[in-house]
Amino acid sequence: MEDLIYTWQHIPESISPNLFEVGAFQIRYYSLMYIVAFMLTYILVAYRIKRDGYDYSLEIIQDYFIWAIIGLILGARLGYVLFYHFDYYLIHPLEILLPFDFSRGIRFVGISGMSYHGGAIGVLMASMIFCWKRKIDFWNFADLFCPAIPLGYTFGRIGNFINGELYGRMTDVPWGMYFPQDPTRQLRHPSQLYEAFFEGIVLFIILWSLRKKKTFDGFFFSLYLIGYGMIRFIIEFLREPDLHLGFIWASLSMGQLLCLLMMGAGMGVFAYRRSAVYVRHSAK
Repeated sequence: MEDLIYTWQHIPESISPNLFEVGAFQIRYYSLMYIVAFMLTYILVAYRIKRDGYDYSLEIIQDYFIWAIIGLILGARLGYVLFYHFDYYLIHPLEILLPFDFSRGIRFVGISGMSYHGGAIGVLMASMIFCWKRKIDFWNFADLFCPAIPLGYTFGRIGNFINGELYGRMTDVPWGMYFPQDPTRQLRHPSQLYEAFFEGIVLFIILWSLRKKKTFDGFFFSLYLIGYGMIRFIIEFLREPDLHLGFIWASLSMGQLLCLLMMGAGMGVFAYRRSAVYVRHSAK
């Protein structure tokens, strides 16, 4: 049993984040996980169109994915800059989107640092513009996607795990792990796996099982915001805060404060959309 625990705890140290590399060129598992997440979401959305009565063509969905991917990448990057490292990028603005370090000459470093909440805002803005241009009801369109989206997070968080990043706080539980990027070399919660399971699989099961029971357009969008925000908020108590930020207020991290705003937005959408339906029915 001790050998099994030892092997489990040192798994991150035995994993290379690179799928393959040729010289300085690298293909990382993390990038592959993004591709898998988008493909899985597309398959599930296509299934819903066929089985759940949503009147959209697959061509519209394919066009939308281009908008969503661009919104995700730009939003996630800019969100990281604004929420987590604004003071640094205020001094080094060229590094926001260029993969070079200009502090000591010109050195290729790649682009690192992406924010989930920034990505969510980016996708939201891209979706609203797309629906406006195509004259599509945004709330109905959002409800089509929201039950399918969480399962993609499973792969994104597994990508974080393979990268050895976003690990948890120090612990003494036997399922804790040692992460090579941790300078303290302490046993830590594998918070990426917690998030993969609860933000991904559990939230997916909840929303997917309710997908035919919505009472108004915007129902699943609001439940998604509340559900993800609540799960992430709880798991953040086991996740190590960003070293350069620490705790923002009391014992709450930046991620938790953003999750509180996310839950508040979800409750607001739920109340607004439900009242709009009630008013419409009353008028009849």
